[in-house]
Amino acid sequence: MGGSHSVFTEQELDDYQTLTYLTKKEILHIHRRFVSLTESAKKGTIPAKNPKIPFANVLELPELKVNPFKDQIVKVFSSSGDGYMTFEDFLDMMSVFSENAPKAVKVEYAFRIYDFDGDDMISSSDLKEVVTRMIGEENTLDEEKMQQLIDNILEEGDLDDDEALSFAEFEHVISKAPDFVSSFRIRL
Repeated sequence: MGGSHSVFTEQELDDYQTLTYLTKKEILHIHRRFVSLTESAKKGTIPAKNPKIPFANVLELPELKVNPFKDQIVKVFSSSGDGYMTFEDFLDMMSVFSENAPKAVKVEYAFRIYDFDGDDMISSSDLKEVVTRMIGEENTLDEEKMQQLIDNILEEGDLDDDEALSFAEFEHVISKAPDFVSSFRIRL
């Protein structure tokens, strides 16, 4: 299979393919992108076998640079919580954002991204942060309109009236958004 596979054994590539929604070709492409973000690559040296890259480097990806949730995305996909991503973290992120990832997986990660305080519920404060990021800092709503929007979202989705969206409630709300899957994607 040639030199392009020398980074991974056939078994490693098979394992990555089994554990993701990606083809071997996509995995190799993602690895090249990951390596290009390492400090070593930026200095023109060969990166370590299993490099970690700082979030700031990942945020340089054009696809993330313009995303209002970019910091949350890298945080959710980082397994270490130390401000760095491994290749496996990066691969997981790219797999979930791929066209082949099922809607259920995308919904699960969207929930985690929108759950800013990490309490497994999307509360009013989480919704306020989501809305603020979506409309942009410069286009903020006044408090009354913001609260009205949050109340409308909760009225529609909060089925148990606990003033927050559980995962099941969030999933129900997303099921009504036909363009969710196509918007929750990064082209490889």
